[in-house]
This record gives sequence, C-alpha cells and structure tokens, in this order.
Amino acid sequence: MSVTKFSQLDLTKRYSYADYLTWQFKERVELIKGWIYKMSTSPSFEHQHCSSHIFGHLYPLFSKTEKSQLYSAPFDVRLFDNKKSTSDKAIYTVVQPDLLVVCDPDQIDNRGVIGPPNLIVEILSPGNSKREMKEKYELYELNKVPEYWVVNPSMRDMHQFILHDGKYVLNKIYFDDDVVKSPQFKKIKLPLSKVFR
Repeated sequence: MSVTKFSQLDLTKRYSYADYLTWQFKERVELIKGWIYKMSTSPSFEHQHCSSHIFGHLYPLFSKTEKSQLYSAPFDVRLFDNKKSTSDKAIYTVVQPDLLVVCDPDQIDNRGVIGPPNLIVEILSPGNSKREMKEKYELYELNKVPEYWVVNPSMRDMHQFILHDGKYVLNKIYFDDDVVKSPQFKKIKLPLSKVFR
C-alpha cells in the first residue's frame, strides 16, 4: 500500500527500502538503519553555494571518464547494515549525500547506487551537524566508504576522513585558503576560497 502523506508514517517504527519505495509524499527523507530522518525541504544559500561550486569544480574531472562518475543530491545510495543482502526488504539504509563519486559502474542502477561510493561529500546545515558528524560518520565507516568529506560553511573548513584498517582517520582539516587534495583521486585540486563565499 502506498503512503501519500508523511503524517501516515509511524516514526517509532523501523522501515526497509521496500517500504521507502512505496512512499509518494513530497518531503525528502533518509533511512538510517531503518529509522526515518526528515531532510530539510529548502537547503540554505550557503549550503547550495558550496554544493554547486564543489560540483562545478569536480564535474570536468569526472565527466571525461566512463569509470568514475560524479552525482549530486537527490540521488539514493543504498547501504548495507550487517547483512550483505541486496534485497529491498533487507536494506534499511538509504541516504542522499550532497555529492558522491562512484568508480564501479555495476553499483549504478535506475534507482541510484547500491553499496559504498568511493567518495562522499556532506555539507553541514544548522539542523544536520550532529547527524553528519556522528551517525553518518559511523555509517560510512561501517560500509567502508574510502573517503568522506564534511564541509562546514559556517566555520569555513572541511574535514577529510580516510579509511585506514577499517576505521576513519582524520587526514586533514582544510581551511578557506587551502586547496583540497584527494589521496585516491590525484586530479582533484579544489580551492576552498571558491567554495566559501
């Protein structure tokens, strides 16, 4: 049975990706381990400014290759919890990172990405800082996302986490006069002065 209003959902209940596919309301949500997280309906100017400038800088680097592709939200990423089943009923996590890079074309289907992207970029907003820094950090680490950037427009900095022996380590904190480099994508040289207004 399809759900047409967000108010029809029971927020004390865990849902699967199979449930998620039946929802037809306009609000954007993410599922983290089955729990619903309502997303902001209108990101701030600072958030959109950062997102568009990062995307604009990275797009030419990835548009010429068939292997590695850059995507921006809203774009569903289905992640695994403990079981590695790809069944819609066995997946309890669906997130929409602000930006992501996927290097394995087999992970892409007409519903988004299944499995961990190679790079995830999340841009903080006042309402989502705790979630991005704790819950998504742990989620991306568990799913072995090799590189995770957390961009903070209000602080004008970016934390770059790299997976090492299954755990994230803080590779570097970049500030607004730095140029971001990626250990896995050598062609990335992103000047943060152009990202923060």
